[in-house]
Amino acid sequence: MSLYDEGHTIAGWTGVAITAVGGSVAGVGVCVSSGALIGVGLLIVGLSALVTWVLHLAGWGKPPGVRPRGEWGMRVRDPHARGGHPECLGCRLAGRGRERGRRSRSAEALSVVGPTVVSDGTGMEVRGTAVVGAGSRADVGRGAS
Repeated sequence: MSLYDEGHTIAGWTGVAITAVGGSVAGVGVCVSSGALIGVGLLIVGLSALVTWVLHLAGWGKPPGVRPRGEWGMRVRDPHARGGHPECLGCRLAGRGRERGRRSRSAEALSVVGPTVVSDGTGMEVRGTAVVGAGSRADVGRGAS
């Protein structure tokens, strides 16, 4: 096993397998000059995206980013999928994770003329370089570092 989360999931590998079948059917259609086979192959590829999305929403995918080591296994189901992942396009398209996403985006709005260190006298410092809406990319810390 590698030292990082490779993201192997049931949803991902199922989508890859269906896409491979669709690509093969379309490839055969190109070789035999059959528009119908090309169309069917492309339809299968489109279907693979829908199947992958549904499996992700059912918890067989993974959220964006690195998962904890205990969740690296391919057969581990995502317990947070029902509520949606705030940074996940698939979850947003399904209407999941919207409220959390909206609050975090509005709370992350940040505009700092840079490079600068701003302090309000309580020990909190914000460091940035002309960052607007930096979110987690802004260097926010307690005291000097």
